[in-house]
Amino acid sequence: MANSPAKKLGKSLKVVSRYFAEPSRSVRDLAPYDPVSSLPRILERPEMEHFKLDWNECTIPPSPKVRRAVMQYIDGQLGLNYYPELFSNELRHALQRHVGLPYDHILVTNGSDDALELVCKTYLDPGDVVLAPYPTYTHAILFAKSRGATIEKVLYDDPFTADLDRLLAQIRPETKLIYLVNPNNPTGAMFEPEELAQIAEAAPQAIVLIDEAYVEFSGRENALSLVHRYDNVVVTRTFSKLYGMAALRIGYLVSSQPAIRELSKLYNPKSVNQLAQVAAIAAVEDADYYARYVEEVTHSKRLFGMWCERHGLDFHSTPANFAMVKVDRLEEVIDALAEEGVYVRDRSGLDQCAGYFRLNLGTVEQTTTVIRRFERVLKRLGLID
Repeated sequence: MANSPAKKLGKSLKVVSRYFAEPSRSVRDLAPYDPVSSLPRILERPEMEHFKLDWNECTIPPSPKVRRAVMQYIDGQLGLNYYPELFSNELRHALQRHVGLPYDHILVTNGSDDALELVCKTYLDPGDVVLAPYPTYTHAILFAKSRGATIEKVLYDDPFTADLDRLLAQIRPETKLIYLVNPNNPTGAMFEPEELAQIAEAAPQAIVLIDEAYVEFSGRENALSLVHRYDNVVVTRTFSKLYGMAALRIGYLVSSQPAIRELSKLYNPKSVNQLAQVAAIAAVEDADYYARYVEEVTHSKRLFGMWCERHGLDFHSTPANFAMVKVDRLEEVIDALAEEGVYVRDRSGLDQCAGYFRLNLGTVEQTTTVIRRFERVLKRLGLID
């Protein structure tokens, strides 16, 4: 037994356990994406009516048609023991009708984060340059850095207004990807389609990655029309914001056929779960339900903005479902709001956002209650009369 394979294996395992495999050089010095969630505090106080306004989520449940579709699938012939429909083809055809582009220009992904990561994995090599207006959605930047890319910030004089000339001036031959959240998170700065066309023309060597997570709230023309005109444009969308399906993790990207061919090489056709696919089909087929919600959000932004103006608060509405508000004693205000069951996102650590928090808006009824609680907090802290 002294020389048995088991004893030899045990000795080798003890030796191996002292070693640690190093991650790739591109990952080694990265800090993990560090989201701050209010969910634990919400779950601690189930008796209270909470307003989770820190992650730009939909404040109402998905369409009743979504719930019915999911329950019908669960109760149907096919169970959860099978893999999901490969390539989400039924959903791609539904999206074809929804966005007005052929289904073979569409890839369905496990949330739009998955789409952003797929683009970075497909197109970026170590040393490539990524151009991005700041502040921006930082998880996408993390994906780019994980590929060894160099990030070059574009800082506008006014972070709440898109500056085409400033962006164009920073494009150079080494630019490999331009990341644009449109409308931008958290500032709401938004380019028009023809401005995006100028960017695509100015950087034919680069992918212009347009993140339209919030575009449905804007009431403005989107970037999908550019897909037929420019092979280097990729547009990403999500079901997490307007459609109220953040827990299901589903999104999609739209691009030219040459780009889709390249993206398909690393695309996992079974990465989107079946319940998410079923829910998304039902969601895009209930346009009226979501149009009513967009209208509520639009009224809520106006209502909240008027209240802030009356009290002398610096308020920036956006074309998205959120706004930015600047207050004194920011940390105290955020903590006091949380005690009142209102959760907002501190954005003061981002470029040009000192003193600001971000909150998303929901229905007018919800917003009216949020305003009452916000007013109570500011009066208690002596920040308004």
